Amino acid sequence: MRQFVRETHLTVNDLVYPLFIVEGERIKKEVSSMPGVFQISLDYLDEEIEELLALGIPSILLFGVPKEKDEVGSGAYDPEGIVQQAIRHIKNKTDQLLVIADTCLCEYTSHGHCGVIVHQDVDNDKSLPLHVKTAVTQAEAGADIIAPSNMMDGFVKEIRKGLDEAGFQEIPIMSYAVKYASAFYGPFRDAAGSAPQFGDRKTYQMDPSNRLEAWREAASDIEEGADFLIVKPALSYMDIIRDVKNQHSVPVVAYNVSGEYSMVKAASINGWVDEKAIVMEKLISMKRAGADIIITYFAKDVAKWLQNS
Repeated sequence: MRQFVRETHLTVNDLVYPLFIVEGERIKKEVSSMPGVFQISLDYLDEEIEELLALGIPSILLFGVPKEKDEVGSGAYDPEGIVQQAIRHIKNKTDQLLVIADTCLCEYTSHGHCGVIVHQDVDNDKSLPLHVKTAVTQAEAGADIIAPSNMMDGFVKEIRKGLDEAGFQEIPIMSYAVKYASAFYGPFRDAAGSAPQFGDRKTYQMDPSNRLEAWREAASDIEEGADFLIVKPALSYMDIIRDVKNQHSVPVVAYNVSGEYSMVKAASINGWVDEKAIVMEKLISMKRAGADIIITYFAKDVAKWLQNS
């Protein structure tokens, strides 16, 4: 009877699984602060793809972890960069996975920021052309969706223009439209090697105290050409997910971020919580708040639980 009258449903089709691809060979390294999440090299990618397909997970979000970094993050827009190689590998293997490419420089810059540094500050306008180059090379490699995560002014407009001029008018943009300067990102920076070497990202990410600003940011990205809107993090920003859903008709994506993942994993390992019950309640609450899609490191676990339910 409860299932018969249930208002909100979570299915495997709602899930996006993040993958960290590293340069090198025979690498499958567990992230110390994210139990169950691994950095993998290209030679382990076939194994990963087969598992995801068997679980019915429809989409992945790719992050690259290069061997070498520089001041301008050139590995991000190198046509032979690690993410571009991974996209081509996946597309040669299967057409059953929707490949979303995270489009940013922070994993590739020696200073860990998302753009070009001028006088110890991130220069918004000098950074945008590099993000455009990154998006275009990812699309050329075969990415289905471009997901720019730098949260800089005008980034969606410039990337849309760059993709269109390169002949990729059909490639949609999944914008990190509402991305807060959050303390929940710590474990991700272990996984992606993207911690800032100085300062923070508060000049181009949002103040957690602000709600109305999120409306403006989302509206701006829609006007500039965004096809999906990401709210990040998810758990502490359910009100923002609902606001964005109420304001806009495009799909809303909740990013269940690394800190949210690691807290549950740590509590579960210590026997303090029922992991399955906590995770399923948490994700259904994101759907109830208005998320159409959920990016989560729990995607594999949730897919298994749904198969067995």
